[in-house]
Amino acid sequence: MAHAAGYVTTETLPPDSWASSPASRAVMSANKGRDTKPEKLLRSALHRRGLRYRVGIRPVPDLRRTADVVFTKARVAVFVDGCYWHGCPEHHRPAKKDATFWREKIAGNRARDLETNEALRDAGWLVIRVWEHQDPDEAAQEVSRAVRSRQHIPPSTGNQG
Repeated sequence: MAHAAGYVTTETLPPDSWASSPASRAVMSANKGRDTKPEKLLRSALHRRGLRYRVGIRPVPDLRRTADVVFTKARVAVFVDGCYWHGCPEHHRPAKKDATFWREKIAGNRARDLETNEALRDAGWLVIRVWEHQDPDEAAQEVSRAVRSRQHIPPSTGNQG
């Protein structure tokens, strides 16, 4: 796919690259940080349910964490986690190359996720994490129930929208 998308070239790796090969660099460069297919499917399912939300904002402005879907009035933050990057217990397969680096990277991501959950909960937010493999309609139903049950909660002093 990287070849078809034009990401793979005959160039050599830059000296500061962490990639093990031009092909792996191309694959890594093609990874999106926002508007992934699972995020779009979830947002579409939420929208069909009549929910309106903000995309890619910090629920707590002083906390350097960006949620994928945010319901500011209900204070619900939704994260759509990739199975590889967040160590899904069902689908994560450890890397074979640079195994130690990737094991530590994924462990760090998971620790950051837990820290984010705790910080947002302490600030009065409900955190919902959805795996990329989950059915978007089922996930949207869960999110919808949570948002509707929290509609009465007064807004915090943080981001409003």
